[in-house]
Amino acid sequence: MNTIQMSIYVLGILIALALVFDFMNGFHDAANAIATVVSTGVLKPQTAVAMAACFNFVAIFVFHQLTVAATVGKGTIDPGVVDQYVIFGALVGAIVWNIFTWYYGIPSSSSHALIGGLVGAAVAKSGTGALISAGLIKTVVFIVLSPLLGFIFGSLMMLLVSWVFVRSTPRRVDKWFRRLQLFSAAAYSLGHGGNDAQKTIGIIWMLLIAAGYSNASDAMPPLWVIISCYTAISFGTLFGGWRIVKTMGQKITKLKPVGGFCAETGGAITLFTATALGVPVSTTHTITGAIVGVGSAQKMSAVRWGVAGNIVWAWIFTIPASAFVAAIAWWIGQHIL
Repeated sequence: MNTIQMSIYVLGILIALALVFDFMNGFHDAANAIATVVSTGVLKPQTAVAMAACFNFVAIFVFHQLTVAATVGKGTIDPGVVDQYVIFGALVGAIVWNIFTWYYGIPSSSSHALIGGLVGAAVAKSGTGALISAGLIKTVVFIVLSPLLGFIFGSLMMLLVSWVFVRSTPRRVDKWFRRLQLFSAAAYSLGHGGNDAQKTIGIIWMLLIAAGYSNASDAMPPLWVIISCYTAISFGTLFGGWRIVKTMGQKITKLKPVGGFCAETGGAITLFTATALGVPVSTTHTITGAIVGVGSAQKMSAVRWGVAGNIVWAWIFTIPASAFVAAIAWWIGQHIL
């Protein structure tokens, strides 16, 4: 792979832009980690956000194998087409879509906005031949699989809990799961940090390889990249995307502590599995599927399918919309960088 010519000034700007995206990822997706525990009344919003941010960072000590970062950095687009303009276009496309969906309270996927940004910028430069089909197919397949797995695990957890506690009073069940939901929320935040921070690590790693500051054969990026990305997503979560909390926690289905526990546990299982497989999944898709699974396990009418349907449309549009913006940003980047 040929090293591109890039000033340290441009490199610094792009790394900063990547960390801005990482911060916004945490900001945008904070609702996914805290919506259930806040909406059930187990924790106050400020406490829930602080806990989620803490476990986002703790994930750095749990997910040692950067499999998701490797998929994003080396398995999505041809490393030979990567330059400062492609990275700029990808990041701007993802950030613009994130701002748009955050403003309108739409729980879209920051992860797929980033993948869409990479695709749009790479295709704008070199056509569809720049895409690596294996990595993209794996990502696209999990657009369907991650909410489906969340749905299955969430509903199974709900059915299992209902069977185990069939003779318990509602008051006793509520008391137990108010405590247990603290653990499930922590596990989900751990999975969120482990999967999402690695996406930005992959972008910066890709950039450093293209600029000649890292080797494509390296098993890991520099340590400062890992620490800065986990720190950025944690601070983003700490500030929280409050507009999306209500949609995730109450508009899809009404949640009680037992339902919140089952949704978070089902979502966490899905995230841990995807991260182990190196798949950059959407935490938004995952928790939404789990919440719908919990609601439908009680009764189908407990789910507001119209709201869920609107969210699905946002998922469908995310990759093409962010790709379109990224292609425009790629063209702009050639004139300003």
